[in-house]
Amino acid sequence: MLVALGLGMVATFMFLIITKRATPVVALILVPVAFGLFAGAGLDISDMIIGGVEDLAPTAAMLFFAIIFFGIMIDVGLFDPIIRVIVRAVRNDPARLVVGTAVLAMLISLDGDGSTTFIVTTAAMLPLYLKLGVSPVVLTVVAGLANGTMNILPWGGPTARAASALGLDTNSVFLPMVPALAAGLVVVLLFAFHLGVLERRRIGQIEIKESLLMPRDEVLVAAGGSGTDVPPRSRRFGGSSSATGGSADGPDNSGPSTRDLPAAGDANDDDPAASAFTGILDPNRKTLRPKLFWVNAGLTIALLAVLGLDIVSIPVLFMIAAGIALAVNFPHLKDQQEAITRHSSSIVSVVAMVLAAAVLTGVFSGTGMVDAIARWLASGIPDWMGPHMAVVIGILSIPLTFLMSNDAFYFGVLPVLSETATRYGIDPAEMARASITGQPFHMQSPLVPAILLLVALAGVGLADHHKKVLWRAAAVSLVMLGVGCLIGAIPF
Repeated sequence: MLVALGLGMVATFMFLIITKRATPVVALILVPVAFGLFAGAGLDISDMIIGGVEDLAPTAAMLFFAIIFFGIMIDVGLFDPIIRVIVRAVRNDPARLVVGTAVLAMLISLDGDGSTTFIVTTAAMLPLYLKLGVSPVVLTVVAGLANGTMNILPWGGPTARAASALGLDTNSVFLPMVPALAAGLVVVLLFAFHLGVLERRRIGQIEIKESLLMPRDEVLVAAGGSGTDVPPRSRRFGGSSSATGGSADGPDNSGPSTRDLPAAGDANDDDPAASAFTGILDPNRKTLRPKLFWVNAGLTIALLAVLGLDIVSIPVLFMIAAGIALAVNFPHLKDQQEAITRHSSSIVSVVAMVLAAAVLTGVFSGTGMVDAIARWLASGIPDWMGPHMAVVIGILSIPLTFLMSNDAFYFGVLPVLSETATRYGIDPAEMARASITGQPFHMQSPLVPAILLLVALAGVGLADHHKKVLWRAAAVSLVMLGVGCLIGAIPF
């Protein structure tokens, strides 16, 4: 009964999201409540939901202040030089932009935090996507695949969970999987190139004026004074609106075209793509702080360094960093309030979805659905599949880590199946390696706060993201599993 209810709950939720019959927030709240009550939770469902909220509250706090911090860094111009370099590297080819997005997301993913990866990648790349007419869905797909693949790094979380659940050393799980990780990244780059080629065919080429890339020194110096007005309405970050810009999987037959990118300040306010692009590069925006560039760069580098060392709680770290960034760049009370308000739409949408996801995770665990599914899987595997349990757990990790949290899978399902596998001579380390291959798919789950952040910042619907990313993520996971078998890290 609980197995059927658990699977039915997730299936109903996904149906409502993909068919756009309900927003993620509404579906995440109402579907679990309905199924929880039907499962006999009664008034105890309140405690289950509160437990889920308590578990995800630190994540919600981290996202709240991370959006503020990186939003301020965008406002003051910290990422402008990076964007100009990317524009020059892209030249007039959308395919280069998409591949560059994948590489950037991979590099930033080295810090092990998906939220940071998506904030920085979106901040740097989204304006270029909008201006070149490339679909933001392509950005979310490529960034999601890159980060999901890199998520098996020892400090990323899943590998450490798998090792901890089975009492193993983390390196014994991860190091043999390095070739599989490399293969997965190659597949991600191939997907990125293919998506970029499709976009190139759809939108043609773009001529980029050099004046767009050259900051106006006299304007920048002037902007470094006390002026802290709200930037022009053209600046877009966070995305309370959607601008999907077409389908990367279905290029039209209109033929290639060539368009000009206007210089900064020449954009037409009626063109949302143009205003979005020049807003983040516009040397006239009054929030720029060129005199504080190295101060902000040092603060950001220090934040990422401490984040990688994992010596301070991440929510606390972002709280402190956001407070310092506000005080340094906007010393006046009114300016600090305006700086926070500028990013309020992103904060509300992301935090709301995280707290709503707590309802699903709380009911899923509190009603015992997770434990019931684990026992059902262990008892339902036929004897002839016993010698292939490592491959079985690898395949099961794809849907199961999507339907439940990493904690539920690695501490609830993996130990049960690993105990069964030992009867057939399969080492727990081999089971752990196979279990982490589903991470590219897992990272696309609506239960992952980081992916909710990504689609919100890019102004993309979760359903639109899922339609293009899920089969590609499954392919990356299967390639990693297959390579792991070929090199002997996972027994076949």
